[in-house]
Amino acid sequence: MALSPHLDADGIEEIEALLEGLVRLDLSQLRRGLVPPLYSSRVRYRREERGREDWQSAKRCVELGFADCEDLSAYLAASYRLAGVEARAIVKQVRPGLKHCLTLLPDGTVEDPSKRLGMKGKG
Repeated sequence: MALSPHLDADGIEEIEALLEGLVRLDLSQLRRGLVPPLYSSRVRYRREERGREDWQSAKRCVELGFADCEDLSAYLAASYRLAGVEARAIVKQVRPGLKHCLTLLPDGTVEDPSKRLGMKGKG
């Protein structure tokens, strides 16, 4: 499954609403045993080509073996929810024109699955 949201440059709330839908889809796939939790999946971070933005379900991430930040943050949030932790995928404005997706835990901890799974540089 690939989603390509077309949003205005400041659409963080809209992106987070879409991410919540992806988290729920990923959680459904986890509950049905279609995929393992993210850090057991062997999925690695891979940046998409410039100008391309495909959103992937956890199942698609596992099939491909790679994903980018919105896919990984949603997959991780779903993995936490499967374990009973109400995590959510969030968006951080890194600089004008660049956003990065992360996973927020209930205690305020922010986890960056992209960095943990191979992303280089600052997120």
